[in-house]
Amino acid sequence: MNRKDFIKKATLLGGVLVAGDTIANGLTSEINGKTMKKKIKYKTNGHRADIGPFKITRLVSNSYVDHVGHFVFLDQIHPTELKEKRLNPEAAHPHRGIATLTYVVSGEIEHFDSRQHKAIVHSGGVQWMNAGNGIIHNESVAPDSKKAGDNTLRGFQFWINLPGEEKKKNPSYKAVQSNELPVLQLQNEAGTLKVVVGEYKGQTSTIPLYSKQYLYHIHLKPGKKFELTAEDGDEYACFPIQHNITINDELCEAGYLVGFDDKAGSIEFINQSEKEVELILFGGEKYTEPYVAYGPFVMNTKEEIEQAYADYQSGKYGKMVYS
Repeated sequence: MNRKDFIKKATLLGGVLVAGDTIANGLTSEINGKTMKKKIKYKTNGHRADIGPFKITRLVSNSYVDHVGHFVFLDQIHPTELKEKRLNPEAAHPHRGIATLTYVVSGEIEHFDSRQHKAIVHSGGVQWMNAGNGIIHNESVAPDSKKAGDNTLRGFQFWINLPGEEKKKNPSYKAVQSNELPVLQLQNEAGTLKVVVGEYKGQTSTIPLYSKQYLYHIHLKPGKKFELTAEDGDEYACFPIQHNITINDELCEAGYLVGFDDKAGSIEFINQSEKEVELILFGGEKYTEPYVAYGPFVMNTKEEIEQAYADYQSGKYGKMVYS
């Protein structure tokens, strides 16, 4: 199988690829006792990566950055109406060296893989898979069987680059439902913050971590604002899903990924619209090891990429199990 075929199989469907306070205690930049706002370095609406009837926008990597913290890949799955369950067995594909995280904002996704993991996640939940030293997986999509009358599928898929030692270990898998993820009320009744990955104000997601990383789903009410501060050296980006929002005094359009500098400082969100704003904020400490991304594999060297392909072709990742 050539590289183009691998990349096609490594994207979404069918094999779905798929809060004012502080993010963490640490130094922040101050002038006259006031925390400086982080600079916005780029805004991008990514590029289309549609598959069949599914509208997909690839946001990371982009023309500005190859990664945000340990996050090396991000696809947005736009709202799609589903009439029935969809599973394409030919879409099964391998991964190695990353953890895949599919955040199912709405819909139902069932996971299958070559290590006999299987689970269904409903709206608001997470499919998390550590590909480790190699695995083959696939996913079906369907209207959420627990939400009558809602046939919409939408969500996000991230690839998280694993430390070199984790890339050598056996794969693992975890399904997390929405009610298992912490949701906090923002100050002044400004809205809510859901901790998908990482920690906020003492509330911690159960998604495994190998470095300091964060993924928050924030809802900000009309006329409200929210501010947080980030440590020096950490990388962050945010994505307004619906409706425009003012971020650090700049109007940012919905559908554009907004990236910040890596200096310590604050990120201020102001909702000046008459509708609730929904956004994703993610990032964390930098990935400091060298890495090579090629098709569905992210390893530390070119030689490891070649070995990943060889091991897959020789059957070392096992065979898909759907039963």
